[in-house]
Amino acid sequence: MPQQVRRLGIVFAVLVVGLIIARRLLIPATFGERGHYRFAAVSTIAALPTRYAGHDACEPCHVPIVDKKGASYHRGVACEVCHGPQAEHVVDPIAHKPPAPRTRAYCPLCHGYNPSRPTGFPQIDPVLHNPVRPCITCHDPHDPTPPHPPESCAACHGEIARTKAVSPHAQLPCTQCHEVDRRHNVSPRQLRPTKPTTRAFCGQCHAEGASSAPEIPRVDLATHNPGYVCWQCHYPHHPEAR
Repeated sequence: MPQQVRRLGIVFAVLVVGLIIARRLLIPATFGERGHYRFAAVSTIAALPTRYAGHDACEPCHVPIVDKKGASYHRGVACEVCHGPQAEHVVDPIAHKPPAPRTRAYCPLCHGYNPSRPTGFPQIDPVLHNPVRPCITCHDPHDPTPPHPPESCAACHGEIARTKAVSPHAQLPCTQCHEVDRRHNVSPRQLRPTKPTTRAFCGQCHAEGASSAPEIPRVDLATHNPGYVCWQCHYPHHPEAR
């Protein structure tokens, strides 16, 4: 056998032995016993104390609050989302009191502006929205209907309002492009504003021959990307000037 082949064989054998040893040292003994996981972890996890009591454990003692929350926008939010794990409170309600988030830092975890959230989900900019008051001063967390309807779109859509304020569309009211039911301020997810669905809408100002101000950019709607609605390419809250 050539010497080079013998050396390669030795190196290969050392690697195989090393991998076998590493596998025995690094992979837990019960891994793969019942599936692609460490079977001993099941008993380890099962031995951990239960921390969460579940929504049903709150109901017997807090009927008025549970009923109130059940009819509110927070009906799908479990009690322990805001009050933390409460299994110990169920066992000894006197010794273990549920904490209640009272700072402004907590509610924006869900209600701070985030463009990835669903359309109509109530969002605010916590820096601008009533910055000196805790959220629960104005909003009952068990029935979080606003104390009065927002007076402007910017109250909920602050990020969009600030973007639009420095754009060529700054002077356009939101209702110029959106039809908004008057009840949207109270039930934003049920009554959503409309948005333009045709090229002709933007063409009222931007089509060649439109009667709008002469400094407004014009396009030929017949030839300018005819397969798309305008806002699919141009962000309407900050469209490019040219």
